[in-house]
Amino acid sequence: MTGGRTDDEVPADPAPRRRGRPSRKAGTTGPDARARILEAARTEFAERGYDKTSIRGIAKAAGVDSALVHHYFGTKDEVFAAAVELSFEPALVIPAVLGGGTEGLGERLAGYFIAVWENPASRAPLLAIMRSALTHEAAANVLRGFVLRRLLERVAEALDVPDATFRAELAASHMLGIAMLRYVVRAEPLASAPPEKIVEMVAPTLQRYLAEP
Repeated sequence: MTGGRTDDEVPADPAPRRRGRPSRKAGTTGPDARARILEAARTEFAERGYDKTSIRGIAKAAGVDSALVHHYFGTKDEVFAAAVELSFEPALVIPAVLGGGTEGLGERLAGYFIAVWENPASRAPLLAIMRSALTHEAAANVLRGFVLRRLLERVAEALDVPDATFRAELAASHMLGIAMLRYVVRAEPLASAPPEKIVEMVAPTLQRYLAEP
């Protein structure tokens, strides 16, 4: 038909959206959408590992547009960091660990760390994180930054002890080493040892690292 668009003509592509801004068809926004994205990210990282997980894949699993993932979390590294935090929940843990003062601190911290790994809901994404950190520098940076800055350094600094960062790194190396051997490598007899026995053996060392002069 002259002067108008024929049925065979295809309209021009719409203008690209700005990165990080969800489209009108992105799905439900708000806390529910954010939580769905985060749970989907945990599952994707656990099943696919860091390298094979993508923002698009996370969005598809959560039932939202990729732009909404960028809107809430930014980059893939930031989604990864949020997934780590969801497993450890530092905002809840740090007050509980420090609540009893320095006495028994090592036992409380060891008990919390082992309990996180013993929980099947948090173990799967943590296994993916540990494995990814061995081969991908970005994943290693996320794990290192979270464990040190978001968890152990906060504990050490709250106790007002000298060399807080060094103490935090020693504690982190001890606990991550246990996680690697017990849950990733599954070295025996550590892999089959009762959790309470591990806490009993590890607690005095963490106590010395973080609380003693």
